[in-house]
Amino acid sequence: MTAIKHALQRDIFTPNDERLLGIVNVCKAGKKKKNCFLCATVTTERPVQVKVVKVKKSDKGDFYKRQQTWELRDLTEVDAKDASKENPEFDLHFEKVYRWLASSTAEKNSFISCIWKLNQRYLRKKVEFVNVSSQLLEELPKAEESVPSGESQSVAGGDEDALDEYQELSTREEQDIEGMMEMCEYAISNAEAFAEKLFKELQVLDGANIQSIMASEKQVNILMQLLDEALGEVDTIEGKLSSYEEMLQSVKEQMDQISQSNRLIQISNTNNGKLLDEIQFLVNYMDLSKGHIRALQEGDLTSPKGIEACINASEALLQCMNVALRPGHDKLMAVKQQQLLFAELRDTFARRLTNHLNNVFVHQGHDQSSTLSQHTAELTLPKHSPLHRDLLRYAKLMEWLKNTHREKYEGLSRTYVDYMSRLYEREIKDFFEVAKIKMAGTSKEAKGKFGLHGSSGKLTGSTSSLNKLTVQGSNSRRSQSSSLLDMGNMSASDLDVADRTKFDKIFEQVLSELEPLCLAEQDFISKFFKLQQHQTVIPPLAQPEMEESDGGTPSRIPPQAEHRHSLSSEKDMVRLMMNKIFQSIETELNSLIALGDKIDSFHSLYMLVKMSHHVWTAENVDPASYLSTTLGNVLVTVKRNFDKCISGQIRQMEEVKISKKSKVGILSFVTVFEEFAELAETIFRNAERRGDLDKAYVKLIRAVFMNVEKVASESQKTPRDVVMMENFHHIFSTLSRLKISCLDAERREAKHKYTDHLQSYVINSLGQPLEKLNHFFEGVEARVAQGVREEEVSYQLAFNKQELRKVIKEYPGKEVKKGLDNLYKKVDKHLCEEESLLQVVWHSMQDEFIRQYKHFEDLIGRCYPGSGITMEFTIQDMLEYFSSIAQSH
Repeated sequence: MTAIKHALQRDIFTPNDERLLGIVNVCKAGKKKKNCFLCATVTTERPVQVKVVKVKKSDKGDFYKRQQTWELRDLTEVDAKDASKENPEFDLHFEKVYRWLASSTAEKNSFISCIWKLNQRYLRKKVEFVNVSSQLLEELPKAEESVPSGESQSVAGGDEDALDEYQELSTREEQDIEGMMEMCEYAISNAEAFAEKLFKELQVLDGANIQSIMASEKQVNILMQLLDEALGEVDTIEGKLSSYEEMLQSVKEQMDQISQSNRLIQISNTNNGKLLDEIQFLVNYMDLSKGHIRALQEGDLTSPKGIEACINASEALLQCMNVALRPGHDKLMAVKQQQLLFAELRDTFARRLTNHLNNVFVHQGHDQSSTLSQHTAELTLPKHSPLHRDLLRYAKLMEWLKNTHREKYEGLSRTYVDYMSRLYEREIKDFFEVAKIKMAGTSKEAKGKFGLHGSSGKLTGSTSSLNKLTVQGSNSRRSQSSSLLDMGNMSASDLDVADRTKFDKIFEQVLSELEPLCLAEQDFISKFFKLQQHQTVIPPLAQPEMEESDGGTPSRIPPQAEHRHSLSSEKDMVRLMMNKIFQSIETELNSLIALGDKIDSFHSLYMLVKMSHHVWTAENVDPASYLSTTLGNVLVTVKRNFDKCISGQIRQMEEVKISKKSKVGILSFVTVFEEFAELAETIFRNAERRGDLDKAYVKLIRAVFMNVEKVASESQKTPRDVVMMENFHHIFSTLSRLKISCLDAERREAKHKYTDHLQSYVINSLGQPLEKLNHFFEGVEARVAQGVREEEVSYQLAFNKQELRKVIKEYPGKEVKKGLDNLYKKVDKHLCEEESLLQVVWHSMQDEFIRQYKHFEDLIGRCYPGSGITMEFTIQDMLEYFSSIAQSH
């Protein structure tokens, strides 16, 4: 083992500036034995690094190689497996557990002892040793003695101690030693004699040192005498200081008495100052002037000066009542008396204010009702701005009442809502009655209007006189809500347009009157009842029960249980008060809308545009306002009526019946769609709800397409192609003229259907005017298709030149013209005059006839070359025939 140690030190560790301190021959436990060596090393350079190195002998030679290295600081635990029995196994815990089997227990113990010493010296006992005998760690020399000579190669004991005691000589020490050795000739040859000489010289030097010390005894005695004298002087000074201290003690007692007296005087002054501050505080904040008391008890609540005095007095009273008293103030009798006085003044003034405002609400309500007749006759609602202006003078007093007497504040709120709801209910009911009468008047002027329209929504009046949309710019809010149609000069045929225009103006007037009324009332409630500043507790007023309006429709106020969770802000309270005051508006609006829809279902177009604009305007002002919510609910009804109108139009299309004895012409629902589209484009120009109209267009046009095809299939008098051609031509013309972007695809489809059926009708009607010629050349084409060469067709018996001349002679120009004249009369009988398609069809027939003629000429030229056979008439003759026939009719 010693040879191995020296070899490892020389070959592996010395080149790396390392010293080998411990070694053990091991193999991995539980595996096939592959011996290797675990070595404990330290570096020779500072700072010292301690490592555990695994060294393995190379398979190809007798040299050793370094296989794996661990830092000792990474070692967390050493497990010797058994502390009482000899066991060569042990574990080293690095980043994982390495299990080893030593060649002998002695080597294992020696290596563990080395690791323990290195741990004690460099790692400050960081590594934990488990199942290791304490005797092995503490009595290391005994453990080493038990190792057989030549086997214990650990240098942990000897080498490590030598490493601790060894100190390298300095340069000067080396020079001194070299000088001494040069002075002695036998320093190297006889080291013992040289050492004996040095020892004698050292003894001589020690003796000289002792004599020097003994020679200085006299000076030491003199120094001791001086120290004794100094101690005597210190005692004298201490005696004087003691006498001075006794003299100062009496002065200190007198000064303590003076200081105590000054402290008591200072405490007394401080207490007096604090008492004065408390009294000043109470006088300043708990005292109400006689003028304020008089205003609260007897102040005039009708005059502006009296109201101003009451406002100032109430604010002063509230300030006195809300003053933050300091601890102990509430136990003072004067403070209790003032608080009782304030409470009495508060109750008295709150009672006076409540009674006065109750009387004002009642009085103003009766006064307003006397002026209803003149307003309703003009279809206007009374303005309540005078009432609001008078009541707003009490707004600060209402805020005071809200903060001091919640019950009376809530009672006033209920009283105001009760009286104003009755007043507004009468005004709104009369206002809507007048609006209904004016609407009904428009229908009575046009006889039979209800019978013509009703809920069917059929448009019977002409829309050709509709002028461009005029926008009245009186103010920004109504710029888009002005009358949609300019009447201009009307004829008797424009009664429907006039009625719808009048209805539009009436409906716009109704909405224009309701909007400022609701906004003004909501603004007044917010200011008067101070319901817009901060979160507050919901009063009983904000929890009304579900009621039914005159129309039997439940009001919009949800049940009481829902309010406890949903109403958390004062804006919700304002909206609930508005619901109570204007509970009849939504019902009356729905009734008015139902009447308008009953008079003419096309009124829903006007109402949808108007209502959408007003909802958009209201949402821009306040999306959560009562007006926005109510108009939004009504808009749902209007949109539903609009959808019913569209459904009614579609239902009418499906129920159309055509006469079996007369030609069909342009179908009624196609004309109705054209008039509907013209009217809708005028109404919805720049409207917010354009998307709803586009969806309705798509539904209607698909229904028109489907029902045109249905009627065309059922037609007996008029050919199907004529019905399809004329109606789809009309639809295409309408869509091209109105330029409705959402129907571009349908416009192209209509053009395609019109073109297809025109071609089909031309081919079917024209048929084969040269029938025998057609049969002859069909046979020629059949022979060519069977493989006969074109120039050999004339040698076929049935298709020789004589047969061709015979067939051509049967169709002279006169006969052809006669046949075309009969065809023109037939087409004229099929087509209607409204669409003026006769010349278009006739021109298409001319083109088709010329195409057939050119085809025959081409076959003659290819199959009968050089025969000189030609038709009895030319293309120019045909053009003259078609032209003369068209002019003659």
